[in-house]
Amino acid sequence: MDDIPRHYPVMLAESLEYLAIRPDGRYLDCTCGLGGHTAAIAARLTAGGKVISCDRDAQSLEFAQRNIAELHDRIEFRQANFSEIAESNLDGLIADLGVSRYQLTSAERGFSFMAEGPLDMRMDQSRGMTAADLLNHSAEKAIADWLYQYGEERRARKIAGAIVRARPIRSTLHLAGVVERAAPRTGPLHPATRTFMALRMVVNREQEELDALLERAPRMMRPGGRIVIISFMSLEDRKVKESFRELKRTGQALILTKKPLTPGAQEVRENPPSRSAKLRSVEIVNHQPNVNEEQESHGHTGSEANAHNGPYGQCAYIQSAKPHRQSLAQRTGARRRRREHGGRGGGGRGRRRHVRIAGTAQRLHLLLLEEDR
Repeated sequence: MDDIPRHYPVMLAESLEYLAIRPDGRYLDCTCGLGGHTAAIAARLTAGGKVISCDRDAQSLEFAQRNIAELHDRIEFRQANFSEIAESNLDGLIADLGVSRYQLTSAERGFSFMAEGPLDMRMDQSRGMTAADLLNHSAEKAIADWLYQYGEERRARKIAGAIVRARPIRSTLHLAGVVERAAPRTGPLHPATRTFMALRMVVNREQEELDALLERAPRMMRPGGRIVIISFMSLEDRKVKESFRELKRTGQALILTKKPLTPGAQEVRENPPSRSAKLRSVEIVNHQPNVNEEQESHGHTGSEANAHNGPYGQCAYIQSAKPHRQSLAQRTGARRRRREHGGRGGGGRGRRRHVRIAGTAQRLHLLLLEEDR
């Protein structure tokens, strides 16, 4: 912990431009990381301004506090998930949804297959299940669905089967080898890339946490406050885009970025991982009840409102979460039924036609169709 990792805050100039920093404003950095965006905001504040800087990773917060020690009087550091943040009267909010270079290059964190390490992947290492726990104790179908839904991995079933046969999965390189043998490389992307990304998202409940942030953020802002979100995956960017469009439709916000901003050529050269970043921003125009007010009106405190998550909320998540996309089995079954009934539009008509068949023929057809499923 003696050496502070080098840090490149993604799209820093664009973030500051769209936040439109007020010297006496109140700002929230939901993803402190190593403190790049937080430091840049704090440096533009006077004594009356404040940045609340949150992160679920305790090690990242420790590094950030050391990185920007000279600005501590304007910064309040907190360890928190998106779903645990409850602020009000903010002038600006920023969230950088990417994994930091420090996390990816620290073998002991288990985020990457570039070096041997424990298969952990937890951003908050004080609670929750590790990636190894999930892979070694989950059903094959659940693993396949995670890989398909979150990693958009087309070979999800084959990879999931190989993982189950190779259990117990011991380390990052063990998992990468299992995936590569099951689904050999077909392009520049390593075969295990999507698997590692999907597992990280499941372990940290990233999609659920993003949903919580998008739902809470508008209510934490004062009129004229701005929200800036930087995403790195199409799944996340779609959520942000749809949420911002809904805010515009309901008259709560103005969209400041009609199309997402992307990093310039120079930034990509200096920091290649930034190449997939997309920045979107809105300005809140109508005041909404903030999170604290709503919880008080229902007789709940912040901790009570989140009590159902628990320190090991992933266990409940595995059993009850609704998929963000159709499962692999659902997609495969739909394609099979379309082929049987002649094209995309024929499934419904074919089904209605066959239901009219009477007696034994009808029962036989439905039985065969059920077995084929």
